[in-house]
Amino acid sequence: MTRQRTPQPLIEVVGVDAAGAEVARQRLGHGQDPQALLWACGWRAVDALEVSSHSGHRHVLTARFQVAPAQGRPPVPHTAVVHRDRDLVVGPGEVADPYQRVAAYAVVTSERGLLLAQLSGLTSEPGRWGLPGGGLDPHEAPADTVLREVWEESGQRVEVTSLAGIQSSHWVGRAPDGRLEDFHAVRIVYRATCGEPTEPVVHDVGGTTASAAWFPTDDLAGLPLTAGWRAALALWPPHGHDAGGRG
Repeated sequence: MTRQRTPQPLIEVVGVDAAGAEVARQRLGHGQDPQALLWACGWRAVDALEVSSHSGHRHVLTARFQVAPAQGRPPVPHTAVVHRDRDLVVGPGEVADPYQRVAAYAVVTSERGLLLAQLSGLTSEPGRWGLPGGGLDPHEAPADTVLREVWEESGQRVEVTSLAGIQSSHWVGRAPDGRLEDFHAVRIVYRATCGEPTEPVVHDVGGTTASAAWFPTDDLAGLPLTAGWRAALALWPPHGHDAGGRG
């Protein structure tokens, strides 16, 4: 059975200078990285400022970055290399179907540590851990996606505090329905806090999350994180609450 895809928003990447003036605006194409796109326009992304959501005939997300003139070495985005799923077998004449998926996640901290979600057998990396979050519903703002997904995957109520950044990756692999996909993942990552942490419970049973748990930040080095989320946490380490134990 062919999976019905959720309609995906268009993404506009905007650069603003130190004075707040818009200096660049480009549509994010399939397989492109926002920082690399800005660099091609002559600007270096200094900080991710916000992602605004506009619903009309087509859902549009506008990702604003503070930028400075491009100097030195260009960024090497995760999309620079198109990866392939391990043990992928492509049949004769089979062509990968391009698919760009926009999702929102959060670095969620509390007095109990960092909240992580464990991937289920429906994913290509079952048993590994990553940030809670998931795909946007139609016309849903990314920050609202975080609130919904964190509840579905862990039962925690959180408050989004800021935008951490945007991560992009590109690979060829099998969708859950067996379709060969040329997959471009655009991950909008926020910071969030949980004022009343509880023992995590997965409400979206049978989905891509097998379990969820709070971890002391000192334990992260020894956890089987996905490579992408380990790199993301190196860029956007948890701060604020810092737990010594799971409690």
